[in-house]
Amino acid sequence: MKLVVNNSIKPFVNNPELYNPFLEEIMNRIDKVHKRLEQITDVEELYRAQGEIRVLRSLLLLREHVNG
Repeated sequence: MKLVVNNSIKPFVNNPELYNPFLEEIMNRIDKVHKRLEQITDVEELYRAQGEIRVLRSLLLLREHVNG
């Protein structure tokens, strides 16, 4: 999938003071969803949690997609 990037996002992903806390927050959210996955009994909720992790992991690659 080719990502069309607005140049306004480049300063964010290339600034470690902003981007590193963003990555930490994404990792914390992934950890929370993993913990929730361990307790899920409903199949639909399981699929939702898996989708949530997939989206969060795609955000971890934001810098690579923006900078090409």
